[in-house]
Parts: sequence; structure tokens; C-alpha cells
Amino acid sequence: MPRTRLRTRTGTAVLAATAVLTGLLAGAASGVAADDPAPVLVDRFEGEIPFANPPAEGIFTWGSDADDQPKLELKERADAPEGSKVLEGAYDISGWGGLTHDFAFDKPAHDWTAHKGIRFWWYGQNTAPLPPGSGKRVNFELKDGGANGEASELWTTSFTDDWEGWHLVEIPFADFQYRADYQPVGGIDQVLGLNEMWGYALTLPPGAPGKFAMDGVELYGKADPALKAKVLSDAAVYPVDEGGTAQVKISVATTGSGPVDEPVTVAYTTEGGTAEPGRDYEPVSGTVTFPAGTASGTSKILAVATTKDRTAESAETIPLRLTVTGAKPPAETPQVVVDAHGLPYLDARIPVKKRVADLLSRMSLAEKAGQMTQAERNALKSQGDIASYALGSLLSGGGSVPTPNAPEAWAKMVDAYQLRAQATRFQIPLIYGVDAVHGHNNVIGSTIMPHNIGIGATRDPAVAQKTGAVTAKEVRATGIPWDFAPCLCVTRDERWGRSYEAFGEDPALVTAMETVIRGMQGSPSGKDLDRNDKVLTSAKHFVGDGGTEFGSSSAGSYTIDQGITKVTRQELEAVHLAPFAEAVKRGAGTVMPSYSSLDILGDAEGPVKMHANAAMINGVLKDRMGFKGFVISDWQAIDQIPGDYPSDVRTSINAGLDMIMVPTAYPDFHRTLQDEVKAGRISEARIDDAVSRILTQKFALGLFEKPYADTSNLSKIGSAEHRAVAREAAAKSQVLLKNDSAVLPLKPSQKVYVAGSNADDLGNQAGGWTISWQGSSGKITTGTTVLEGMKKAAPDAALTYSKDASAPTDGHDVGVVVVGETPYAEGFGDVGNGHDLELTAADKAAVDKVCAAMKCAVLIVSGRPQLIGDRLGDIDALVASWLPGTEGDGVADVLYGKRAFTGQLPVTWPRSEAQLPVNVGDRAYDPQYPYGWGLTTLSRPPSGGEHTLRAIALAAKLLQATGRADSPEARALVSQARLMVQAKIGQHVTAASAKPFAQADHLLLGGDVTGAVASLTVAYRLA
Repeated sequence: MPRTRLRTRTGTAVLAATAVLTGLLAGAASGVAADDPAPVLVDRFEGEIPFANPPAEGIFTWGSDADDQPKLELKERADAPEGSKVLEGAYDISGWGGLTHDFAFDKPAHDWTAHKGIRFWWYGQNTAPLPPGSGKRVNFELKDGGANGEASELWTTSFTDDWEGWHLVEIPFADFQYRADYQPVGGIDQVLGLNEMWGYALTLPPGAPGKFAMDGVELYGKADPALKAKVLSDAAVYPVDEGGTAQVKISVATTGSGPVDEPVTVAYTTEGGTAEPGRDYEPVSGTVTFPAGTASGTSKILAVATTKDRTAESAETIPLRLTVTGAKPPAETPQVVVDAHGLPYLDARIPVKKRVADLLSRMSLAEKAGQMTQAERNALKSQGDIASYALGSLLSGGGSVPTPNAPEAWAKMVDAYQLRAQATRFQIPLIYGVDAVHGHNNVIGSTIMPHNIGIGATRDPAVAQKTGAVTAKEVRATGIPWDFAPCLCVTRDERWGRSYEAFGEDPALVTAMETVIRGMQGSPSGKDLDRNDKVLTSAKHFVGDGGTEFGSSSAGSYTIDQGITKVTRQELEAVHLAPFAEAVKRGAGTVMPSYSSLDILGDAEGPVKMHANAAMINGVLKDRMGFKGFVISDWQAIDQIPGDYPSDVRTSINAGLDMIMVPTAYPDFHRTLQDEVKAGRISEARIDDAVSRILTQKFALGLFEKPYADTSNLSKIGSAEHRAVAREAAAKSQVLLKNDSAVLPLKPSQKVYVAGSNADDLGNQAGGWTISWQGSSGKITTGTTVLEGMKKAAPDAALTYSKDASAPTDGHDVGVVVVGETPYAEGFGDVGNGHDLELTAADKAAVDKVCAAMKCAVLIVSGRPQLIGDRLGDIDALVASWLPGTEGDGVADVLYGKRAFTGQLPVTWPRSEAQLPVNVGDRAYDPQYPYGWGLTTLSRPPSGGEHTLRAIALAAKLLQATGRADSPEARALVSQARLMVQAKIGQHVTAASAKPFAQADHLLLGGDVTGAVASLTVAYRLA
């Protein structure tokens, strides 16, 4: 364990003098020998190391969400142990968070091999001395080997803050352990080499606000020769068929990969475990030696033979104890596992229902509780906890990625977790989940689709299905069988920070786009789920998350997200429940409740948290709709249910939740769930129902037969074929709101002036939920910006780019100004929480300058409408580009006429924020542009006025009568009528014409083609 030395609190003069004497005093306190190397300062916190993000050298913070990142400053202090400044920080962490110092990626790694350990001054926050080990625990981590600080091995230990005032924390390198929970590619060599050090990190304690201060990080002492070698096993778990022989490979590795300085002896013996020696396996014991001079990496095989008795059995474990002399032993004892065999649930020829019943009958309450527990991968205290708690699921939260963040690393990471599940009695595989909400969006190099709001703008169910299929193929190729998508929320107020996750404001549009489920899962029967290109879906968030009232949220600084949805029962059924009824019909395998509360007006019950809403989950979803999959909670959402933790657990489970996304407190949940069952507050029947639902999906996915990644489609991730689908979706999502003087499409012969914050920013056009949870600006992954797409679409065109429009505008034929939002996710994007619907001052200035100098087209890249009315008169063409993803080529395709503009507004475009909420069907409806609006460059509107509309109405009536109201011909007819109405309205949208215009699209999506034409006819007359 790290050792702490209390520094006596004295007057200011003595404290100042300490800054001069630190090296001598620290050396004396540590018993420095005469031949020890001089201490080497790593950080003085005097400003020589900036706050900066990699690849530059610097100090930066991180956390499970933005609130969990500590706040840092370099502060002058008279009591600074070294120099005049210290690093001070404040934190309030609910998940995880901390800080890192990464060394520069473009410079050589540091060599720490000459030293014994690392030490630093830490300002204790306890007001009275506590017994050692009883204070807050802080994890300290080293970054060793690999390409850089973000692609290195992580080695960890911890210290406890037991003191008040400054004390010196000394941590010998011998105390650091390889992080078994966070080495997704199996590590580099699993040796703390110390010769290629890339920095260090501190993980601060969660659960309550805190402060810290530190100073004078330095290397101390002389290296211990015994640390130069380590014995490793190539795996922690070795599954083997009964009667087979496990081959356990052990290796010796050394610091710097040099030969072994002295002999390393490994004594081994099989002992303990659940297998019976002599009956299930042949006991082995002995000794192997790696002589002095043995090359680093040399391996030896230890064979453990199992016996075959032809009796059906659950899996049995055989630990292989290793006692190492002359080197550090492996962090874990390797386990041979004799695979379960001969039991009915393992027979793929038996119907799934019978397999589930057989397995369930064998499971203990603890094993059932494990299946109902989902932990975040980063929260695992040890990978061995997967077996210890019989965990049913792991997930990657947004931004929880392997190192390096590459497809192959994802597959290896998931396989490593699946291997751990093989050490359980029944070897029930994990079901790993990820938020792939617009492509496999956590993975660098994947194909990032437009966000759902853009997919809704395409009005093309076939495109939605194709995007789902591409996403599923890329997700499953990395070994992940479960996607927390699609979001079936109906966004009713664009002040909501998740509004771009919705297909639109109209439940009919959301329902139409649910073809995405077919693309992801295949057949509604679930028969395709075991394919290597399909994943289990999660319809979310049940129910009403898009309808929360502005100002009703009680979640931190959020204004509307996670708030209260106040609706009549009729509105609940028609608007919010309808998409979930369709999802159940389409076979969605899981459903995720909303963080929000539901308040049904007139029932006198008041708001009920959806995670506690038994009437909706048990009563409506499972009973009335007949949902047969399982219900998974949202991230730590049961903690928001009123009451203590046991109450949270029993309320959510009794309400119908089947698996709980804990995600960090999995030991507490696992224990509490069992306690509640034993106390009779949760019935065993409810537990059996939940576990049966979970196991059914695992069997359907084929995980028992093939738990590991099928990597045959890894090469398809980010492939040209997949990007072509994303490009088509991006092109079809572009909504042309205005096009005076036919400014669009552009001509290759024109000299084009391009400006605006989002013209050349891949991160901005991809939006939130891209590589990290909140997303970020810049070149965060592989893709094409709008500007790059324009250059490719017209390679010979004269094009000037000036982000801020500061370059001269003279001599250009047309301007393209690409403006809009920067990324956000969830409540962080709520209007009033640091966001509004206005363009930035810089974007407004760019629009004003370019549009005053030439004909101009303005593209708004955003997750929701932006207020543009005061500038409409100066803008010749206006495009709602939404968040088109990584394929800016698709945007360029419509700009240059390679594809026509065909998109339609999936939400109403307001005149002002004061109008919100405003939606199709509202009694008062006077928008800037109505729902369904969208000009086209495909064809001219028909002529003939009402005579033509009457002819269209007759044709629509015939199609309706013959059952073809949902045919392409019907949609084409309505489209022609819509173009006529838009041509007559022009840019003079009025409340009178807008309301029937918007209603027409709603009617068409609902299959009423005659009603749609009739509504457009009314709009035409009122235009």
C-alpha cells in the first residue's frame, strides 16, 4: 500500500522555507541512501505544464459526464511545499471523474526505470486525524508503454486521505497493479516497464463534493532489481471440453524487454475450485524455471488434463496456483474451466422456451440476480467480478471506449469480458450493450449516420431501414449484440436537448420510420437475431420523454430533460404510446423506460417516475401491448425514484423492469435485490419472469453457441459501401426551405465563397453521441465535412473558404454560409441550460457579410430549428441540414444538383422561442415554416391550379378505394399537390395556410391520402 508521511503544520515562514528544502527533507524522510539517484520533478504546478488536451503535453480532466469532471486551477499559496503555486481542484462526482497529465505524443516517452517510486504532496481535507485507511480513497494510475498516453497500459494503486494539511504520499512502483478491468486489447506486454512512461492520472472519490490540492510530483529512490521481471499467464480463464487438456501458457517478461537477470522459478499446483481432483481432472504440480539470461517473452506450457465421465454437468473450475520466486507473480490465479455439458439448455435443437425453463430451474437466487444486473465496464473493480456476481450484462456508456478506439480493439475487449462469463456454473454469456444511436457512434472510423431528426426529414422508410442494417452490421462485427436504439420519442418542444434523437414531432412520422427496427433486428419473429449482421434493439424511452414540460425538470441544471410529461390519456395514447405499439409489432427485443415522469391529467395521481410506473410498464407495455422482450432501465435511473435504495430496487422491479443499468453500484444492487426477495417484498415469480425474458433474448441471439465476436464483417466498418448509405441518407435529409432566384443547385462554373462555423467541422456536423457522450468539435473521426464534400463534388470550381468571412468577398458569384450548433447531448443541450435557439454572434456576422455581398445560400447544421426569421429577407436560399453525420458528400450532392432536394421538415420551424411548444395539429399554429415543408429541385410544381388539384383528388380517391393509400403512387400524388401549395405560398406563410398544410402530411403518413389532398386544397385556397 502507498505510505503517507504527515508534514507538521507550522507558521508561514517555515512553510515558505520548506519550498527551498523540500528535496533534502523528502530525502531524509524517505531514508535515501547515498547511492540513490537524485529525485526528479515531474510536476511543479508552476505553470510550466499547461491545461491542454492530448496530443499536446498537458493536464486535463475527464468524467462520466460533464458534471463529473473536476474543476482545476493553479493557485498561489504561501504554504506551497514546492515553488509558489499548487494544483487545486474541486469535484462532485456521481459516476467517475479525475485528472490526467499526459506527456507530449510527438516526443519520446519518459524513462523512470532508475527510480523506486513516485511521490507528491497532498493537502489532506480531514478536520481530525483518522485511522490509516479510513479516509476517502483516491486512485493513482500510471500510463506505461504503447504509442502514447491514450494508447498505453494502465497500472493502478490507491491511497487514502486520512490527514489534515500537507503530507507526502510515497508510492513504490511495486504497489501498482495491472488494470485488469481496462486493458481491452490484452495490454502491450503486461509488464510495468517504466522505460516508456506517458504520464499519470488520479481518479477522485465519488458520492460527495470534495476539494484537493497537490504539489511537487517527483520520482524518488533507487529501483528495486526484483521489479524487473514478471510472470504472466496469457489468459485468466481457460475453458476446455470435458476430457480435453487445457494449455496454460506462462511467460516471463522484463522491464525494457531485456533478458532475465536472475533465475525465475514458478511452482504450480491445481487446488481448490469446484472440480473434483481425480474424478474431473488429473491433479498436476511441479516447478518450472526460467534461468538467468532467459529472453523476455519466453513461455512455457502447463498442461491440465480433464477426464470424461459422460455425466451431464454444469461447468467446474480448476484454479492453477502459481508461486513465483525472483519476479512478480500474475495478478490473478489462472482458472481452467471444464465446460458445462449434456444439460438440456445447451441443446440448440430444443425450443427456446424449454431451454429457458431448464436453465432457470437450475439457477440460484444469486445467479438470477446477476442476470438482472448490468454494470458499466469501467466500473468493474475486477474483471473477475463478472463471474463472482454472475453478471448478465455489461455496457459501454457514451465515450467508454477501448484503447486504442478501433474496431478490432472493441471485438477483443468484448471477447475478454465474455471469456470471464465462462467461469460461471452455467456459462451464461453476457449481453453487451452500447448506445449506437446513429451508427456505431462510439467507434472511431465507423459510419456515422444522420441523427434521427434527419432520418425523419427524408420521409423515406427504406432509407431508415438501410441505416439500421448498416449500424447493426458494424455493431455486431465488434462483438456487441445489443443496441440501445432506436429512440421512439416524439419531440414536442425543441427546447429539449434530446430533440434530435427523435424522428419528428408527429407520431405518424415516428411510426413510419420504425423500419429501422427491421434493418437492425430482421424479422419481427426474432429468427434473424443470431445472424452476424443483426442486433437486439431497444425501443426508448418509454413513455413520453419528448413531451416533458419546460421548467419541470429537477435533474441538476436541466430545464426540460427528465422533467414531467403532462398529458390527457387521449394525448398519451395518440402521441406517445403509438410508436411503442408499433415497435412491439415489429419485434423490438427490449424497451428502455424514460427518466421522465408521467402525469396523466384528470387521474388525480400526480407525476409518477416512469421507472416506477407499473401501470404503464406492466399494464400497458407487457399486458396490453403483449411485449415479450425485457425491460432495461436507463443509466442509474432507479436512483431517481423517491425513497431509499431498497425501495428503489423493489419499486422498479415490481413495476416491471427486468434488468437494471446500475451502472457503478453493481455489488449493492446484486445484494439488495436478493435481500428484497428473501424478505418477500419481491416475489420469486417476478424474478423468474424477468430472468426468463433476459435468457430468451440471449438464446435468440445465439450467444450460448457463439458468445465471441464474429469478426468477418470488421472490414465493413466505415467501408465505402456503408458510407454510401450514410451519404444517401444525408442527401435526402436536406430540407430546402427557401430558394429564391433558383440559387440552388450550384453550378460548377460558379465562383463560390464558403463561410461559417460548420462548413469545415466534422464533429459539429455529427453532433452529440459521437465518439464521446456529448460529442465535440473538430476532426474527431473519419469522414468528410461539407466543405470537403463541395471540393470533391466540383473539383474544378473556384472556391474560397473563410470560416469567419474575413477574406475579401469581391469577385464571387454565390456564397454558401454553413452555420448552426456545436455538439451536446441530453439535458446539457436544454435551452436555458447554456443553450438557446439563436445563431452565435460569429455566425450571424458571417451570414450578414456574405449575404450583403452576393447571392447566398445558408445551411443550418443543427439538431433543431434555429431562429432565422430576422435574416430571411437577406437570404436567397435556406437549408435545414440537421446533423448529417460523417458524410458531408451527401450535403454537397444536393448543393451541386447531383441529387435533388427532397427532404421535408420533421418538426415545425418556429418564428420565435416564445412560440414553443408548437406542433402539427395545434389549435394556434403560426410558424415560420410548417411541419412537412420542403421545396424540391427535382421538378417544377404542376400548373393548372384548382383544376389540377381536383384531378389529383380523384386519383387519390381511387388509390384509397383500392387499398393503395400507402403506395409510392399515393405519396407522389400528394407530393405534387404539396409543391403546388408551396409555390403559391412562397415565403408568405400564414397561420391560415400553415395549419392545413401541416395537417396534410400527418394524414398522408396515417394512410389517409384523400384527406391529405383535401387538406392541401384548403391550404391552397387560403394561401
